[in-house]
Amino acid sequence: MRAECADDYVAHLRRDTFPQLKGIAGFVDATILRRPVERGVEFLIVTRWRSLDAIRQFAGAAAEVAVVPDEVQRMMLDYDRRVAHYEEVYRAEVPSG
Repeated sequence: MRAECADDYVAHLRRDTFPQLKGIAGFVDATILRRPVERGVEFLIVTRWRSLDAIRQFAGAAAEVAVVPDEVQRMMLDYDRRVAHYEEVYRAEVPSG
């Protein structure tokens, strides 16, 4: 990601993408991770879903193809064209209270 576009990308996710995801049955949550790299800023977006069918409601039948709108592609230096889906087998959480 071009460094000068990093905050705009976060704003896009929060304003456009995540509200859309919240409307899909089976969406659990999303996290934005970022780090500075030599060429700019690298992001990792982690979404959690209840099923692959729920992911398909957002991504379409080819759920492994990254959904990256044209306006976002213009902000990026490069991006992964394909995504990977994993099954969660364990989550360690801090107890509340």
